[in-house]
Amino acid sequence: MMGVHRSDLVSRVRAVRIARGLSQAELARQAGITRQALSAIEAGRYLPNTAVALRLARALGCRVEDLFDLATAAVSAPVELAGPVYPAGTRLVVVNVRGRWVGHPLGEARGLQEGFVPSDGLLVGSDRPELTVPLGRLERTALVLGCDPALSVLAGHVERRNPEVGLRWLGASSRAALAALSRGHAHVAGSHLPDPDGREYNLWEARRTLGFTGGIVVGFATWELGLAVRTGNPKGIRGVGDLARPDVRLVNRETGSGSRVLLDGLLAQAGIDPDRVNGYHLVVTSHLAVARVVAGGGADAGITLRAAARALGLDFVPLALARFDLLIPRDLLDHPAVTTMLDVLQSRAFRADLRALSGYDADRTGAVVAELPAA
Repeated sequence: MMGVHRSDLVSRVRAVRIARGLSQAELARQAGITRQALSAIEAGRYLPNTAVALRLARALGCRVEDLFDLATAAVSAPVELAGPVYPAGTRLVVVNVRGRWVGHPLGEARGLQEGFVPSDGLLVGSDRPELTVPLGRLERTALVLGCDPALSVLAGHVERRNPEVGLRWLGASSRAALAALSRGHAHVAGSHLPDPDGREYNLWEARRTLGFTGGIVVGFATWELGLAVRTGNPKGIRGVGDLARPDVRLVNRETGSGSRVLLDGLLAQAGIDPDRVNGYHLVVTSHLAVARVVAGGGADAGITLRAAARALGLDFVPLALARFDLLIPRDLLDHPAVTTMLDVLQSRAFRADLRALSGYDADRTGAVVAELPAA
């Protein structure tokens, strides 16, 4: 548990002015403002408009961001870490869930999602993170955890529709996302876990996860899961039965992922002991990572999305249709970013964007699959 501190507007105008050898009167004249106004700006009592800030920067031969700093934000409440930190410095995604500040360390694979994930705060040689975005922005930002890479598309649509809010996505297996939601470490969790009876997706897990708060299950997408295989399918892989062949090497997903649950079920149906599958214990933690291993020759097959296989130029052997849903606690439905997200899910523009991804069906996108009361 750690605290972060708030500072008001930090003005560096006076320091830069003195370094340039200018008097207050001379800089005020060049910027076209009164000396009193410049004094207030230098003291941090007055935030200039864009035109004045640009004129000051031009007169001082620097950038506006060299003169003013609004990044350091503060709250007196503690930040609860949702994972391990690293002595050399830890980048964080910081969100506010039910009035609690939660920091998700961007270590190892979590910090890399086809590009480095931007941080909201830094831990470097201190137990107090320095925030890199304004506090008000963080309070209007929601975090969604889940394995579907199309959640980044959703985040982009949300922020275009309402620039005053933010939606952050971090990759996580279905079970990890649900566990984080239960702990209050996220606002929304994505899941594609089949119910025990095999007839529905996510509802059994939703009752467990949302039992205390109640909430809703909202459809995101139905997509094709299957085996990504090398271009031309040189090993002639047609289904899970071929994974037991000694000349076939698999790349698998982690325990707790919906893909792993599906594969284990299909292997059981085929009577194949997982220990007979070469590469069963070779594990990566995302759909795109599976496709990359196959494309790079590290495996002959791996269970993933058709869209992920297509993105890497691979062939695809379909195995099942899976429904990926979003679970939202009832008391977080009024969060401004969650409200905007629900509007976006209903929009034709977002659904069209989703349908353009190979193997994605958006017919149930935005539909309330279930409303669950609090226990």
